[in-house]
Amino acid sequence: MNPPSKPFLIDKHQVYEAYLEVRSKEGAGGVDGVTIEQFEKDLKGNLYKIWNRMSSGAYFPPPVRAVSIPKKSGGQRILGVPTVADRVAQTVVKEIIEPALDAIFLADSYGYRPDKSALDAVGVTRERCWKFDWVLEFDIKGLFDNIDHTLLMRAVRKHVACPWALLYIERWLTAPMMQEDGTLIERTRGTPQGGVVSPVLANLFMHYTFDLWMARTFPHLRWCRYADDGLVHCRSEREARIVWEALASRMAECRLELHPTKTKIVYCKDDRRKANFENVAFDFLGYCFRPRTVRGPRSQTLFCGFTPAVSKPALNAMRSTIRGLKLRKRTQVTLDDIARELNPITRGWIAYYGQYTRSALYPLVRYIDQTLAVWIKRKFKRFHHRLGRARAFLEKIACENPRLFVHWRLGASGRLA
Repeated sequence: MNPPSKPFLIDKHQVYEAYLEVRSKEGAGGVDGVTIEQFEKDLKGNLYKIWNRMSSGAYFPPPVRAVSIPKKSGGQRILGVPTVADRVAQTVVKEIIEPALDAIFLADSYGYRPDKSALDAVGVTRERCWKFDWVLEFDIKGLFDNIDHTLLMRAVRKHVACPWALLYIERWLTAPMMQEDGTLIERTRGTPQGGVVSPVLANLFMHYTFDLWMARTFPHLRWCRYADDGLVHCRSEREARIVWEALASRMAECRLELHPTKTKIVYCKDDRRKANFENVAFDFLGYCFRPRTVRGPRSQTLFCGFTPAVSKPALNAMRSTIRGLKLRKRTQVTLDDIARELNPITRGWIAYYGQYTRSALYPLVRYIDQTLAVWIKRKFKRFHHRLGRARAFLEKIACENPRLFVHWRLGASGRLA
């Protein structure tokens, strides 16, 4: 039991469980520079401080640290990274509010929800592109940066009864952001992308801004939304343009804006759909949907289908990650060392991007093998200036020990071609 002086009943076990969740996701330190390892040096004391301040109503979040990261599509995205202690506090609130909020969300909202995934959204989109000729692909410009606080809190108060959760959500919304030079930027709108509680708040905002509005305004159309990216499946180009115009007006009502270049109408061209249109492809959640030659499951005949495969920006991002490991220069390590480091990364990529049109990952396989061949050439003197021999040596290793690297299990047709 909390002592009588504490106005809010918060179980200490809730704070400890929140810490375990934060630790499992790791992450960098915030404005105080404290890492998870440093936080754990006085774990009992730090968790007690969080509980004590939250229980008494005296918890005020520190500023979030602005971190710039590259987007797959180019440009930079600004994340607001909370301190480790603040991530624990946010997780306490998230665990309180998420079950009730998730229960009201509609089935076709997939982003940042328990028991739903990006692959679920890709799968349902694949099926609907077979049934509907047209897609309106939309992207909301800077959703996390532009959420209107007044509108958001109106929705929060409607569904969140816990008084201390309401109090701390309001404080998190207005916590300033600290730039790299130490400058503090006051925030009057938005919820930091990088905050623990931000995704569920953004989903609640979009539940009213888009999801319910679509169900009310265009109940006959199917749609799919993952955070700020969404699709509306339409029966004609004219219908897609009507939806686009109405959606742009709806976003303006809610103080948001459709991204001018990422919002477009796409024709799902395949063997049954012969018309010509300027856009016949779109990227969604790392997959590119476009006309492709596919083989029938029964007849094995080839035909044109509108199907997903890993997108070029996703492939480029994966290559960039491989380059960032600087494997070619690390000649002091062994091939087994490289496999231990690389396999968890490639296993995740294959599990996600290999779900549909797995052969589209072969260029990544070839790039990784090329990187390994250069490593062999630099490590062993007998292969200096003999990249071809290094590639042949790697191919021999792959044949003798095909389970050494996860990406070799994709099949020989993708390797060292």
